[in-house]
Amino acid sequence: MKLYYSAGACSLSPHIALKEAGLAFEAISAPTKTHQLPDGSDYYKINPLGYVPLLVLDDGSQLRECAVIIQYIADQAPDKHLAPANGTFERYKLQEWLGFISTELHKNFSPLFTPGMPDEAKTIFKARLMDRLKWVNNALADTSYLMGDTFTVGDAYLFNVSNWTKFVGVDISALENLAAFRARVSARPAVQEAMRAEGLIK
Repeated sequence: MKLYYSAGACSLSPHIALKEAGLAFEAISAPTKTHQLPDGSDYYKINPLGYVPLLVLDDGSQLRECAVIIQYIADQAPDKHLAPANGTFERYKLQEWLGFISTELHKNFSPLFTPGMPDEAKTIFKARLMDRLKWVNNALADTSYLMGDTFTVGDAYLFNVSNWTKFVGVDISALENLAAFRARVSARPAVQEAMRAEGLIK
């Protein structure tokens, strides 16, 4: 498998998932600013949409969306329990979380990274993000991870997206449950390995 990623982007979550799963893969940098691959070629020729992550399977099949990619990875290593079994109620709860993280958190960050976005609009999106993050903070009050005591790919995605708050001026220091969650996730060896591979930590 090949994972095309951009350092610190949402592709960090499948990078973490692959490390957690212990699967063999090649990580290929595809910076979202230049879209130039390490060999000098144009990333758009591989993924016309230009964004990351992109997972290319050994047979050439491609998966593009983060919430789908991380579930696929989890299903390749069921013994790691990175996702509940397909068809179970718990799997649907994980998908509920993935949908929430994707649409209510991830997409609300996008305008804050958009050049030329008016300050008034940024204020609205920051307030919306804080409302959602406060809800997540409350949901984490009595649990170690989103799905209980077991780390899943949903936790990788939430950790990934919540990393962006420091870059856009959203202060989450008062969200103690979220902070404790982030500390737990960041201490995981696979998480540190993925972040080190992307140059996010030394």
